[in-house]
Amino acid sequence: MSHDLLQALAIFAAGLAAGTINAVVGSGTLITFPTLLAFGYPPVLANVSNNIGLVPGVASGVHGYRAELAGQRRRIIRLGSASVAGGLVGAILLLVLPAGAFKEIVPALIGIALVMIVFQPRLARWVAARQLARAPVPAPVPVPAAAPGPGDGPAGNDGGDDAGAGALRVAAPVATRTEAQVGGPVLWVLVFLSGVYGGYFGAAQGVILIGLMGVAFTDTMQRINAVKNVFAGLVNGVAALVFIVATHVDWGAAGLIACGAILGGQIGARIGLRLPPWGLRVLIVCVGVAALVKLLA
Repeated sequence: MSHDLLQALAIFAAGLAAGTINAVVGSGTLITFPTLLAFGYPPVLANVSNNIGLVPGVASGVHGYRAELAGQRRRIIRLGSASVAGGLVGAILLLVLPAGAFKEIVPALIGIALVMIVFQPRLARWVAARQLARAPVPAPVPVPAAAPGPGDGPAGNDGGDDAGAGALRVAAPVATRTEAQVGGPVLWVLVFLSGVYGGYFGAAQGVILIGLMGVAFTDTMQRINAVKNVFAGLVNGVAALVFIVATHVDWGAAGLIACGAILGGQIGARIGLRLPPWGLRVLIVCVGVAALVKLLA
């Protein structure tokens, strides 16, 4: 098998893994970016081509989680504007700052991303505990007593344990979906800053978004993860448009990553949550450390 074919298969496989991971939690860039570096791509070209290649995969993950997006339109519009603005700023910074600055900054960003991946389980437990503590408790509601029937005592009391008219009983919970919270100005700014980070580099952007929204909203992690995919897709999408217009792209690498990421997005949305989380984290950390070693060498 030729070297070029092996390289193409490796980049496709990295895109597949990244698409799966992005749909579940994020940080797929820590798979594809080091892979491109390993094959000799310059850091900025690798980052640009990787970003463009992952956009279709994120869109695939959004489609896979579409049922969880129901009722979140206002949230997506409000905070999505922050993601678009942040992604635009981050992409411009990548192109305006010298290429040497990116090579100096990225090791620190990868290090931060790896720390977040390692502590992600603790963050998830903290967010879950916070959401449980903030969950509303069903309040007792008045239930009118039934009309007296044959053999009933006064006021409908048949001598049993019922309290009669005016008694308070706890009604069974009713499965209703309240309007989704949209967050205030502070959350908007934080999502904007995560978008700047995502437009510039993007590894662990999903972890950041899940943490922010998990703290801010009393909602299920599945619905938060669905919105996370939308915001990450907006950031990557607007950054990709900037890169296509303003800089060189290796379309071969971007296309291979895109093909793998589209398939991975569906896998992540369907069965990704069944994969062992520790296995994903170990893989990401190993690849990220390898990228650090190559960049710092």
